[in-house]
Amino acid sequence: MRDLSGAEKQVKVSIHADADGHTGRECPKCEAYFKITFGTGRKGSDLPCHCPYCGHTSGQNQFATKEQIEYAKSVALREVLQEFYDGLKTMEFETKPTSGFGIGISMKFEGGTLPPVQYYREKQLETEVLCENCTLKYMIYGVFAFCPDCGIHNSLQILNKNLDLAVKQVGLAAQVESDFSQHLISDALENAVSSFDGFGREICRINAPKATDQTKAEKISFQNPMGARTNFQQLFGKDFARNIDPTDWEFISRCAQKRHLLAHKMGVVDEHYLTKTGDRAAIEGRKVQIIGDDVKRLAACLRQLGQELFASL
Repeated sequence: MRDLSGAEKQVKVSIHADADGHTGRECPKCEAYFKITFGTGRKGSDLPCHCPYCGHTSGQNQFATKEQIEYAKSVALREVLQEFYDGLKTMEFETKPTSGFGIGISMKFEGGTLPPVQYYREKQLETEVLCENCTLKYMIYGVFAFCPDCGIHNSLQILNKNLDLAVKQVGLAAQVESDFSQHLISDALENAVSSFDGFGREICRINAPKATDQTKAEKISFQNPMGARTNFQQLFGKDFARNIDPTDWEFISRCAQKRHLLAHKMGVVDEHYLTKTGDRAAIEGRKVQIIGDDVKRLAACLRQLGQELFASL
């Protein structure tokens, strides 16, 4: 059969992006699913791909999803079988009898059934990220991730975006009535401290193998900056607050204690807060005072602290 003999042949199958331009990827190690937008990010050929979840690095051709592979196999099989059937069709012949009592011979191919194409649909994910380092657009489950193109972890980028939102809340507070305004300002402070806590936990989690005790490193809390600083020094041998002005460090710690009051005491000052902070403006039994400028200053301090923490590991 001339069409199926001779040199090796290849069947090329295109993997199409979804309606938003994203193409599904699957880590060959942890099998987690994510999506990227081809054409964004780093330029060049044979660039590696990084799993945004576990950080595994391999060639881009190793990150096809199971569904994409089954789709490609089904398309290729149909093409091969179609060529095979076409080859059989060319072998049809008919020899008619040469006389009234002669024997006629013929062969006719009636055609074969082609298997169905295994179509698939890309999955829905939760978070779209634009990498600030290489401009790759990608989507993930959760929030934190390594960039699939350049491998940079996005934790600092996420922290800065959350701090931006906290500052925007303060701006919005100036446009509404006083009761709601105070609620927005207090919520902005809580969000800023919680964002740094989530950021710090994630940095320690992905760097836990570097710590003296990996299990403890994965459980460090940053809601109390002073405790986190001590634990971090013990586990990683580094002081992430060494370049922070002492006055700013005291302010960060006091804001963290205010968040504790807001979360657990309805914002009412207690003896524990006074002992921890030495806040002379606070009176036990009264609501803790929080103003918009405090949140703005806190956001600026946490940006610097986050940069120091990120750089230290």
